[in-house]
This record gives sequence, C-alpha cells and structure tokens, in this order.
Amino acid sequence: MNKPMTRRSGGRAARRASRAAPTPEALRSIRPGMESTALNILSKDDIERIHQTALQLLEEVGLADAPPTGVEYLVGAGATLGDDGRIRIPREVVEAALKTANRSVTLPSRDGKMDLDLSGSRVHYGTAGAAVNMVDVDGRNYRDSTLQDLHDAARICDVLDNIHFCQRPMVARDILDNKEMDLNTIYACTSGTTKHIGTSFSDPEFVDDALKMLRMIAGGEDEWRARPFMSNSNCFVVPPMKFATESCEVMENCIKGGMPVLLLSAGMAGATTPSTIAGAIAQATAECLGGLVYVNAIAPGHPAVFGTWPFGLDLRTGAMTGGSGEQALLSAGCAQMHRYYGLPGGAVGGITDAKLPDMQAGWEQMCSNVMAGLSGLNMVYEAAGMHASLLGFCHESLILGDDLIGHAQRCVRGIEVTEETLAIDQVKQVCLGGPGHYLGTDQTLARMESDYVYPTTGERMSPKEWVEKGKPDLNKAAIARKEEILATRSAARFDPELDQALRAEFAIHLPA
Repeated sequence: MNKPMTRRSGGRAARRASRAAPTPEALRSIRPGMESTALNILSKDDIERIHQTALQLLEEVGLADAPPTGVEYLVGAGATLGDDGRIRIPREVVEAALKTANRSVTLPSRDGKMDLDLSGSRVHYGTAGAAVNMVDVDGRNYRDSTLQDLHDAARICDVLDNIHFCQRPMVARDILDNKEMDLNTIYACTSGTTKHIGTSFSDPEFVDDALKMLRMIAGGEDEWRARPFMSNSNCFVVPPMKFATESCEVMENCIKGGMPVLLLSAGMAGATTPSTIAGAIAQATAECLGGLVYVNAIAPGHPAVFGTWPFGLDLRTGAMTGGSGEQALLSAGCAQMHRYYGLPGGAVGGITDAKLPDMQAGWEQMCSNVMAGLSGLNMVYEAAGMHASLLGFCHESLILGDDLIGHAQRCVRGIEVTEETLAIDQVKQVCLGGPGHYLGTDQTLARMESDYVYPTTGERMSPKEWVEKGKPDLNKAAIARKEEILATRSAARFDPELDQALRAEFAIHLPA
C-alpha cells in the first residue's frame, strides 16, 4: 500500500508564502554564467572551413593602417609588412597567439559580488551600444541622451538580477568636450553600479587620466590591477580588414594600464563584410584573430574578449537591422567559433529595430538573446534596452528586458533528467490513492524557485483579475519600476571623501 501523500495546507496561500521567502543564490533557477552548448548552427566541417578561410585572409589580404607601434609589435611577433602597407600574418603566428591567449578570463565586479567567469560556454547578459538618443516611452519620442540618463541606466542595471554587466549603453551628448565626456562616463557608470563596466575612449591621450580615476576608485595601482572592474570596448578594426589606427593606440595604452579589452569587429553584412552570413563570420574571425596576435604581442596572456560582432543589413534599403533572424544567426555562429578556439567571446543579442518597447521589440529581442545563450556566448552585449538598431536606448525597455533575459536564461539552463526530476514516486503517490494532482505537494513547493522563473514586471493574471486591477499596461508598470529604483539612493555611490577627491581632480558634471 502506498504511503499517504504529504501535503501542505493552505493551497495557493502556501505557494505564495513559499514564493515570498528569499531563495538562496545556489538554489535559484537561473544565475549568471550558466553553461550551454545546446545550439550548434555550424557543423564541425563548417567551423573548420571558416577557420581556414580566416587564416587565408590574414596571410593573403592582411590588415591595413596599423599605427607605427602596432607595426612594431606585429612584425616582432612574426607578421610581415608589405610594400602596400598591409600587415600579413602567417598561420603559424596566429597559432602561436592562440596558444598564448588567456582562456580563463574573469571580468571583476567592483564589490566582488558578480564577477564574470568567461571560461567555457558560460553565458552572461548585459548592455552596450553607445546610443545617441533616449526613448521617451510616455511621449513616444526620441531626444538626445545625457550624462544623467547614462548614470540612471547604470543605477537600473545595478538592481536587475539578469543584467550581469553594464557596458556604456549611450553617449552623454550634453558634454561637448570629448575628454570630459569619457571621464564623466567612467564616473557616471561606476557611481551607478558595482557590476563590471565596459567603455571606450575617443583619444589615446585620454587613457592616462581614465586610469588615474580608476586607480583612485579602486584604492590604488595594485588594487586596480588585481581587480580591473572596467574593460575597454575597442573597435580596433574598421572593416573590411583595416586597423582603426587611433583605437589601436587606445588599446595599447589600456593593455599597459592593466585594463581588459574587448576586441570588437563590428562589420555590417553586405556593406563592410560579405553579405553572406558565413562570409561575414569568416571576415570577423580573421580580424579578431589579427587582434589576438596584436594583444599577445604587447602582453602575452592579457585578458581579451574575442568580439566578433557582425551586424545584419536590410539589403533593400541599406539600413542596419539588429533585430533580424540573420542577426541571431550571425551571433550564434560567432559563439561557435569562440568555443572552437576556447576563447572568451562576445557578440550582440537583444537589439531591436523597433522604436518603442512593443511586440516587435519583444520578438526581436527574445530571438537573438535565446539563440546567443543556447550557443554558449560568454558575453551577450546590447541584450536589453537597445532600440532603433543602436540609435535609441530606453530605461523602461531595460527593465522589461530583465524579465525577457530571465526567460532566455531558463532556456540556457535546459532540461535536467535525473531520478528526482523524472518523479516516478510522485506519479505513483498522486495517481494511486492520491488527490490526482501535484498542487501543494512537498516536491512541487520545494522546486518552485529552483525550476521556474517568474516575471518581475510581466503579469500572469486571468482576464478577470486583469480587469479588476484596472487593465495594467506593461510600459506603465516599467515606468513605475524605474521611478521606484531611481528614488532610492544608489548602493554604488562613492563615499564622500572619495567623491570629493574625484571632483577635485576631474571636471565631474553630475551634481554631488
């Protein structure tokens, strides 16, 4: 005879009480850095052909416009400088760099609570994009982005569980001086979040002051080098197959200053890369392999993210299309190449062509975020908040994106098949003399948080409840959440003494 089924009284009330209790991090259904290799867009033969094509491009086409220092580093590593000014890199030089490259990169957070382990196929989602506009959801308008907008975005990122890092998502257009803009970007982001931050620099000469600010925030040179909580997002190439001279000089200075780098090849399929998805991936791979040789010639084993980042193009109009299925395929294919090399990698996911957080935005953001995650992409950039193919950023969409990425991460986690999850004993208890359902069982209640993801802003009411609640609007709910977050003092704010020292040293535009 079967034992009586163990039940908890209270039904729905018991389940709600269980949900309200905080769940230990280790028992959460999703968490940063879950691994996935579930999706393989490319076959083994496809990967090998892309790899060989990339090597051939580096040997036969090479890269133009390296700065004099870059020429010195690359030639010293075994590359050749042709009469046409192009740096050509033999495959044995690439293979040597691949052996030297750092495969166990961790991007630190400032407080140590969300360090990003980029080894293997661990997946992390965050912002990026450098948009020049802010989306006004209420007014359905676009306006110039400001430093305060950037600071607010960092503050929102800091409290969202599924946003794991904060690369600068917009440009502070209210600061006209480029150096002040770069330095204030660092201040606005680091005073808004303790999560890992990414940024870029307009000029190589700005890097020294940026590093000075970061050392002050870290507590000294040694502290900064031990835990560099900011990385340099570096567009070191101008596709097709040319170095971005000044960006390379920025990269050199950042590497010497102990800052991790994102080697970013941002070609556009059909414009600055071949129109085919395979061709775009192959060229981006070649460019980033060239960047890898460059980095390891400067500092062997320096932490670098392999940023093959090709974008899609609407060939009817010539407009960028970050929300397309082709974009999702590009990023998924790039993720497989990162896995092939065993290198930390990043690409785009979550961009939408939609101008507002609407149904189009939802399907476009989910498509690429899920595919990137299932492909084991280490760093999914631009995963939330980015509209109009990088031209607009939206705080409310960032908040809604947190829910969306939560569901994407649940897909990344996949399905666990064990004796416990197959639940034979439960089936017997429920069906043989039990109540005929699994509601309220110890097993069901125990796995509510470990197996399932629940939206924070999204709603799951019945139509009747929805009407009774005044037919709540999703965007209005996001506005309310934004206002709630920004009404609370940022946990990442600097202590008064450090803040005063920073303001004395640099022209900080945010009010104290």
